[in-house]
Amino acid sequence: MSEAVRILLVDRDKVALQNLEHVLQKSGCLVTKAAGGLAALKLLETQAGNPSLFEVIVADLELDSLDGGKFLQQCFRRQPATEVILVADNMAVSSVVDAIRQGAFQYLIKPLRLDELRHMVQLAAQSSFHKQIQQGIRHDLVRLREELPLITRDPVMLRLLEQARRAASMDLPILITGETGTGKEILARFLHDASSRSRQPFVAVNCGAFNEELLANELFGHGREAFTGAVRDRKGLVETAHGGTLFLDEIGEMSLTMQVKLLRVIQEKELRRLGVTTPVTVDVRYIAATNRPIQQEVDAGRFRRDLFYRLNVIDFHLPPLCQRQGDITLLVQYFVEKYNQLARKQITGFSKSALALMMRHKFPGNVRELENIVQRSMAFATGPEVTEEDLPDYLRLEPPLDEAVFNKRLMSLEHMEQEYILWVCEQMEGNQTMAAKILGLDRVSLWRRLKKIQSTAEEAGEAD
Repeated sequence: MSEAVRILLVDRDKVALQNLEHVLQKSGCLVTKAAGGLAALKLLETQAGNPSLFEVIVADLELDSLDGGKFLQQCFRRQPATEVILVADNMAVSSVVDAIRQGAFQYLIKPLRLDELRHMVQLAAQSSFHKQIQQGIRHDLVRLREELPLITRDPVMLRLLEQARRAASMDLPILITGETGTGKEILARFLHDASSRSRQPFVAVNCGAFNEELLANELFGHGREAFTGAVRDRKGLVETAHGGTLFLDEIGEMSLTMQVKLLRVIQEKELRRLGVTTPVTVDVRYIAATNRPIQQEVDAGRFRRDLFYRLNVIDFHLPPLCQRQGDITLLVQYFVEKYNQLARKQITGFSKSALALMMRHKFPGNVRELENIVQRSMAFATGPEVTEEDLPDYLRLEPPLDEAVFNKRLMSLEHMEQEYILWVCEQMEGNQTMAAKILGLDRVSLWRRLKKIQSTAEEAGEAD
């Protein structure tokens, strides 16, 4: 085994305990012994503050006062990420199968085959490692959902959200760019909610969903008898947003004629409903968004330069999901929990192989595509996890990434943590105070980790 697995051996037979300890220590495991189920639970209780004390528990409960089911419940309460392998003789297989249904990782029949034991311990350790990652993700989700409008721990995104928090109070027009599915409307809502206009309406309109005539009517409204069928006055969305925020999504789809009309309303702070000559004064904050390269649209004459400068007082660009891969596992777990509640399911997450396929996908549809994949896969899942077989065919049939790139994405947790710390420090241009805040560490802890990384690099001849 490449890393020492922490194992708790449970057996009332002292000779069996010593023999198993000898075998597993020779395989590089760190072994702790407990003489029976009650002794094991007492040990776990005293170490309750250490949720990853043991990756694997190997327990023979023969002649013990605890049955397998009760033992499992108590183990998982104290060590939720630990995997339990039960040892039984042929006569006890039926009770052990019940324990498997209650969450035991596997069972082994006596007399034990040592190669099978070592292999099973390795598989259980890998599963425990995956559980620890999932628990860490859930902890991050609880914190991020309380603090941020978008689920992310990407340094570029975190810096953008911090800038958005400051910009929210400035009451200036904002232009948000980014590919479809990156969360432009969510950011717009955050800007509204964090502003002094938060108690007033937030009104959103997709400018690409209407032709020119209908969009004019949607935005500016009409008077009674302005056209056949207009039996009463109707406010447009600009008036409806009075005092609040109007979000103009996909503004790059708006015709040049409509751009002229919108520009006048923004500049004059008043509008005229269709068929009405009396102007209406409006006080609105404008936030616009587009998935088009807007500067190119301006240069090509497809978007008015004066309107662009009027809206682009403050600008934010949301990066695509392929540039913030560290958020994929976080978002997967977020949507799993979301659709567990909506569909009344109890999926714990994605298996290691399913996550590996997700990590190698480029996500042209960004977060919206990821959500669609999670929702669809959960519908087909029959077990506690979404497996590789539950994913859409196009994900499973995608050609594999370059092996070096793929191996880099599947690096050890420790290596991944080191690379992430260094990357955050680089993004913060060496500002350790900001880096520590993003990483959720105090500055002294960050300094210690950086010293450790430096020492490791020097030992490996990589001091640069």
